[in-house]
Amino acid sequence: MTQQGVRWTADQVLALAPDTASRKAGSKLGAAGPWSEAGSSDEGTVWGLCKGSGSKPYQTVIDIADAAGPAYKCSCPSRKFPCKHALGLLLLWAGGEGAVPPGPTPDWAEQWIAGRRQRAQEKRTADAAGSAAGSGDPEAARRRAERRAVRITAGATELEQRLTDLLRGGLAGAEQAGYGTWEETAARMVDAQAPGLAARVRELGAIPSSGPGWPVRLLEECALIHLLDQGWLRRERLPDGLASTVRSRIGLSASADGPAIRDRWLVLAQYDTADARLTTRRIWLHGTDSGRTALLLSYGAAGRAPELALPVGLELEAEVSAYPGTGQARAALGEQFAPPAPTATRPPGVTTEQAAARYGEALRDDPWLDSVPVTLDRVIPAPDGDSWQLVDAEGDSALPLTASVRSRPGLWRLVALSGGAPVKVFGECGHRGFTPLTAWPEGAGEAVLLC
Repeated sequence: MTQQGVRWTADQVLALAPDTASRKAGSKLGAAGPWSEAGSSDEGTVWGLCKGSGSKPYQTVIDIADAAGPAYKCSCPSRKFPCKHALGLLLLWAGGEGAVPPGPTPDWAEQWIAGRRQRAQEKRTADAAGSAAGSGDPEAARRRAERRAVRITAGATELEQRLTDLLRGGLAGAEQAGYGTWEETAARMVDAQAPGLAARVRELGAIPSSGPGWPVRLLEECALIHLLDQGWLRRERLPDGLASTVRSRIGLSASADGPAIRDRWLVLAQYDTADARLTTRRIWLHGTDSGRTALLLSYGAAGRAPELALPVGLELEAEVSAYPGTGQARAALGEQFAPPAPTATRPPGVTTEQAAARYGEALRDDPWLDSVPVTLDRVIPAPDGDSWQLVDAEGDSALPLTASVRSRPGLWRLVALSGGAPVKVFGECGHRGFTPLTAWPEGAGEAVLLC
C-alpha cells in the first residue's frame, strides 16, 4: 500500500496538535476555502498554499512517510509544531483526494523534502560513526560510570539521613517546613546526578497540606524513596533485571539493547504531559503477532511538541527494541517497513479483576510503578457518587476512574460511545484507578481517542 492510499481520520490528525488552541485553529483551516495548489504524492508528501493575513500565502508541506511520524514545514511565523496550517492541511488531506489530489511536487516543497532526507542520512552516518568511536574507549566509559556511581551513592546516603530526620521529628514537621526544604534536597540530588531521586523528592514537597490523609500519602512516598535508596545502595545483591529497574528509576540512562522485534504494531494511544522545562509524549503500541505492549517516549523542550508522532488506530510494520529492566514496557522504535495503515485489529481485553491483578503482579518486578497498560473488554462506564467507574458487563466487579479523568472531555466521549452498552477500553491501571485513553464500540467501528 502506498502512503497516498492511507487516509487518517480527523481525530487522528487532531491528536497531533500541540495544544487546544492549535486544535481549534487547525480545525477551522480544514476546509478547501483558504487553500490553493494543494496536492500530494505517492511518496508521502502533502503540500499547499494557505491564505493568511498578508498578501503572500503560507507555504505548507508535510512529510507523512517519515518513520518518526509526520514532519512539518510552514512559512508562517508560528513556533508550534505542527502549526495550525499544517493541521488544517492534514485535515483537508484526510477528507479525501478531491481537495488534495495527486500531482507533481512543487520545487519549494521538493527542496525541503530532499534537504531533510539528506540530513537524516547524514545523521544516521554520524550516529554510526559516533557509536563506533564511543565503543573504542570502554575504559574511559567505565571510569565515568564509576565516578557517577560514587556521586549517586553519596546523594542516596544523604537522602536516607533526610528521611530519618523527618520520621524522628514527626510528619507534622513537614507541613511547617514548607516546600523549600524539599526543593533544596531535590537540588542536592541533581548535583549527585540522580534525576530520578530528584523528581521523587520534589513530589514529596507537594504532599503536605494537600488534603485529607496527606500524612499517609507522605509516609507511603517516603517508603518508596527509601526502598529505591536501598535498592541502589545494595544493587550488587539484586537480580540483574531488578538492578536495571533500580538504575532506571534513579535516572541512569540506558540504551534499548533488547532484540529487535518485528511486528505489525497497532498504535493504541498517544498523549503529552508537560512541565515548565519539558514536554513528554507517551505512545502505546500493541504487537498484533507477538502480543507485546510497548511504550515509546519522546521529549520536546518547553513549549515545543516532541517530534515522534504516530496516528492512533492505525497499524505500522516496524521493529522495536526493549530497554533493560524487569517488567519495563519502554522500547525504542527502529526500522519502519511500511507507513501506518488502517486496520480492523483490536487488542485482546481482560476483566477489571484481571486488570487489578496484573498491576499487582507488575509491582513485584517494579515497586515504583504507577500503572500498567491494560485493555478492558466489555465494560460500561457508570457513575459512582461523585466519581465514575468501569463496570464489567458480565460480572459484579468494577474499576474506579482516576480523579483527573472527571475534568476531561474524554470521559463524556466514552459515555457517549457506550450509551449504556459494553465497549472495549485501553488505558493505564494503577493505584489511583484506571485512566481510559482509547475506546472501541462493540462490533465494527474506529478507535475513539479519550486523552
